[in-house]
Amino acid sequence: MIRLAPEGWPLVLTGLVLSLALGGAGIWGSALLGAQPGPLWRSALLAGAGILGVLTLFTLYFFRDPVRIPPPGEELVLAPGDGRVIQILRVPEPDFLGGEATRISIFLSIFNVHLQRAPISGEVAFRSYHPGKYLAAWNPKASEENERASLGIVSGPHRVLVRQIAGLIARRVVTDQEEGDSVARGDRIGLIRFGSRVDLFLPPEWEVTCKEGDTARGGLTVLARMPKERKGDSG
Repeated sequence: MIRLAPEGWPLVLTGLVLSLALGGAGIWGSALLGAQPGPLWRSALLAGAGILGVLTLFTLYFFRDPVRIPPPGEELVLAPGDGRVIQILRVPEPDFLGGEATRISIFLSIFNVHLQRAPISGEVAFRSYHPGKYLAAWNPKASEENERASLGIVSGPHRVLVRQIAGLIARRVVTDQEEGDSVARGDRIGLIRFGSRVDLFLPPEWEVTCKEGDTARGGLTVLARMPKERKGDSG
């Protein structure tokens, strides 16, 4: 059985009801409409039911929420989302990391799972939302100019930032946690509807284990490794 993200149920149920209603009207028009539809109306109703049915199946597929069991190793930094690694770049990140950071950008097509997951275990210490443009998700400026939500996670002396970015089609970013909440590696932290992008910001000294062009799976694929804590380190 397919597990569905809660945001998908209203769309799936609405599409199912409408497709059944149109199909029923096309097949049993006299009972449902009080009159028998003509051949053209019957064809139009059945075609509409078929199109809605396909869209409903796609919605069911889009909002799927597969069970993911993270690989062992708390030092492993996991992908926050499914998709393709389109860029690994050194950039300034003043909001949470307070300096330079390594940004790993993942592009999510409409065929990818669109849930976002925590890359490390820890406490949510930062959350922000910025309205903005809807540039194509692969545009380098999307991280700074598009509608976006950011979530910063602290684990001892370590901190990472996940940024959910709306794209050309995506117009709805959902972020689950609030500041002070605890998350475990692989926990759901949000969702972006339709084509979009997720950026992961890491301290620049961390070892990056992925490369541009790699395929990532949220909560499973290892993108980097945290350095081992030294004696005397504290959060």
